[in-house]
Amino acid sequence: MQQEPAPLGRHLRIHRHRDHTVVELLGEIDIAAAVEIGPFLDRVTTEPGGRLVIDLRGVEFFDCSGLRLLYRARLRVYESGGRLHLVCTHPLTLRMLRITGLSRLLPPHPTPQAALDPSGTTSGTS
Repeated sequence: MQQEPAPLGRHLRIHRHRDHTVVELLGEIDIAAAVEIGPFLDRVTTEPGGRLVIDLRGVEFFDCSGLRLLYRARLRVYESGGRLHLVCTHPLTLRMLRITGLSRLLPPHPTPQAALDPSGTTSGTS
């Protein structure tokens, strides 16, 4: 059963999808937004065995601060034995992920359903 997203600030919403916590990032993800988002991501990425989806479909702008958030979240989830999936469809953000190599660590999916498909790639466990 999917819950209605709960806003946690201007740049962040959270809800459950299947047995995963879905963190939706919204708007412009720059250094100011990263300051707002970082502490929340730190909390949800340290849960032992946590299952997390970061959804970037609502993002209009994404800079190196956003890349740093993703990399840190992936590292923290991996260290706690969890799983992290990324949802992203914006062409410029996808390009940044490819150029930096982050797409190899966090393969982007077009939807949360596609990210959680059992035949898909799981990041944070390899």
